[in-house]
Amino acid sequence: MPALVQRGHRVRAVARAASVLAARGWEGVECRDADVLKPATLAAAAEGIDIAYYLVHSMGSGGDFAERDREGARNFGAAARTAGVGRIVYLGGIQPPGDPSAHLASRRETGDLLRASGIPVTELRAGMIVGPGSAAFEVIRDLVNHLPVMTTPRWVRSRSQPIALEDLVEYLCAVSDTPQAAGRTFDVGGPETLSYAELLHQFAEVTGKRCLILPLPVLTPRLSSYWLDLVTSVPASVARPLIDGLRHDLPADDAEIRRLIPLRLHTYREAVTAALQAEREAPLPVRWTEGALAFRGYNPDVSYYPKGSEVRTEINAPADTVWALIASIGGNRGYYYANFLWRLRGLLDRLVGGVGMRRGRRHPRELRPGDAVDFWRVVGVEQKRRLTLVAEMMLPGAASLEFEIIERSPDTCILITAARFHPAGLPGLLYWYALLPVHNRIFNGMPRAIARRAERRAQGHSSA
Repeated sequence: MPALVQRGHRVRAVARAASVLAARGWEGVECRDADVLKPATLAAAAEGIDIAYYLVHSMGSGGDFAERDREGARNFGAAARTAGVGRIVYLGGIQPPGDPSAHLASRRETGDLLRASGIPVTELRAGMIVGPGSAAFEVIRDLVNHLPVMTTPRWVRSRSQPIALEDLVEYLCAVSDTPQAAGRTFDVGGPETLSYAELLHQFAEVTGKRCLILPLPVLTPRLSSYWLDLVTSVPASVARPLIDGLRHDLPADDAEIRRLIPLRLHTYREAVTAALQAEREAPLPVRWTEGALAFRGYNPDVSYYPKGSEVRTEINAPADTVWALIASIGGNRGYYYANFLWRLRGLLDRLVGGVGMRRGRRHPRELRPGDAVDFWRVVGVEQKRRLTLVAEMMLPGAASLEFEIIERSPDTCILITAARFHPAGLPGLLYWYALLPVHNRIFNGMPRAIARRAERRAQGHSSA
């Protein structure tokens, strides 16, 4: 989005929650709500648009992602045609020789369905993208950080042309200014063809880590996807279809795009260095955003994606009543559930040199960014809507606790409680799995306890 603005375009960014986009602080970008699976939301989003970028995939939704991708592409194509959109730019995936994986087949089918709308489509097919948040890149980061010695399946010998995020963004922007690119499909890749074993070794060298790889031929892509779920923090719903595609070599036939849009492409080492530097220089977001390095103590050894859980609790009480409880958490009031476990965690933290729970709170009912709450720090407050806390206890990783309140009616709301942990290396993984039963108990019990207390308060007010 910033790159398009810098080129002089008027830009409208669209996501299911415009507030998430707005929190990024992009200047000159209009943010709107829309969902490609809800056709009624798309007309306003597409109105007045000359060029639409389609950057949607549904792998995170689980096994039915291909059908969701199909439905989304059909809906968006129809809305774009009705709105008179002049061109669609679509980011897809490089297609291997032979039968593609379900993920890569879905990427190809999405492009075909967008073209079926009758609108000229420029499709860029990329392999692995080297940048923060790219699932393939984060798998490599986690493997190197978590496992100095690793057994690997045959797919580590598969070869690809990883492309730097900076180069991909340049291609995406440039094709909108290149009339000859309309209606055409291009492979895009970096200047090197490397095996995944080489990608692991080079990442380790850039970051000063050890990386010993022991190939294990009997480990299939399917089995390795389950193994990766244990040793990386990339969501399984994303990693599994991604890994299924690694049985293929994915060379990029990119001679035509390089002739049309000549770039000085970055090597893989340069791209890794740039990705880590971009994380260090990114400003602190106004709310928790997925993988923000600022919320991981600016430590690139900590996983981008978190382990954790999200609990949605329907509450028969006004949002203001629930917010009053959230804003009062910690200190003398405690955490509404299993307070003895919280106190025990604080004591253990003190014993290893941490802050423990001795700091308490600045004010019993009010919070502002920067406040200490026991062994947490407030990093984001949206009054009566969202509170984000980051842990300052001694941890082999980084942890956050976020509460979000969604009002459904004057007397009901939904409380979303999200506990996230980004493990740092093998100690972080061991810590996560050792305490998983305790964490599940606490972070499922706490929102239920908050709901009960809020409903009692609401009933007390109504009877009065």
